[in-house]
Amino acid sequence: MDFAARLIAWQKRHGRHGLPWQASRDPYAIWLSEIMLQQTQVAAVIPYYQRFLGRFPDIASLAAASLDEVLAHWSGLGYYSRARNLHRAAMLIATQHGGVFPGDFERILSLPGIGRSTAAAVSVFAFGAKEAILDGNVKRVLARHQGIDGYPGENAVAAGLWQAAESLLPQSELEAYTQALMDLGATVCTRARPSCAACPVNGDCVARRDDRIAELPSPRPKKAQPLKRTVMLLLLHGREIFLEKRPPAGIWGGLWSFPEIAPGQRVEDYCLERFGVHAECTEPLPLLAHAFTHFKLEITPQPAILATKPQAVNEGEGVWLDMPEAQQAPLPAPVRKLLKQVGTRVAAGAPGVDS
Repeated sequence: MDFAARLIAWQKRHGRHGLPWQASRDPYAIWLSEIMLQQTQVAAVIPYYQRFLGRFPDIASLAAASLDEVLAHWSGLGYYSRARNLHRAAMLIATQHGGVFPGDFERILSLPGIGRSTAAAVSVFAFGAKEAILDGNVKRVLARHQGIDGYPGENAVAAGLWQAAESLLPQSELEAYTQALMDLGATVCTRARPSCAACPVNGDCVARRDDRIAELPSPRPKKAQPLKRTVMLLLLHGREIFLEKRPPAGIWGGLWSFPEIAPGQRVEDYCLERFGVHAECTEPLPLLAHAFTHFKLEITPQPAILATKPQAVNEGEGVWLDMPEAQQAPLPAPVRKLLKQVGTRVAAGAPGVDS
């Protein structure tokens, strides 16, 4: 049996068959699952997928929703550009494709946030097309089995992996084969401690033959991650807290967060300059560290009580919300964590908090 035939036979007996999106041929549901699964574990995706699909069951409902609502249903899943692109793509499908998800690979690939592998997965699972996928798990499987050296993020290495992925495609049972590749990488050919004895293609795996399993694929070249520091202001008046929307592009784009100042900048001066009111700082919350792909962020959370609530906030600049309302906003995970902590203080009637 060739590589594909062995994988297909293995998938039918040992692969995953109960994932919530596997029973569907709806390209919208498949597309949503593939976007959510980018850089995110299946176990984390499932509850988000089910809630998201419950609120936005089709392209029309997603296209008609506000970005704030879409981000609120994505909040906590991370990599928020995925949600922004999903929303943009839904609006494009609604206006340019008559609300019907395109069935052509190149048109799928042209949608915002969809790369070659994602377009291929949607094409295979929704339309039965013959296309090769190459997500992170599949890169690991092919790098080991074919003995492809180098870091997969480098163009030359990626080209070799794509060539292998396309050359191994079977003529039939593309769905079972594609799912098998995903399942093998996720459950057997894992990054650490792979279960080589259970692998259906271990007999001709180059990495196993040459004792190079731990070496392949080559890891990302190490670079020192810069550390950035910021002070987040948890501005309180009574039981309300101030949130502002971040710019649409960049880190946490379009989400709601706390105002930020540079370490060393006086909170009192900031509040006087921005709102024209006096503020009194209370005990800071513990430092919060958060890691992004390319840098680390150290947050100093500084609660401050505003003596009077500003009467007017410029449109789109920010909003005052009580704690339950604030928790429903689309928030980055660190902001949600800080909001919960300061909310506990407010509920406990910390000195000066509920004045």
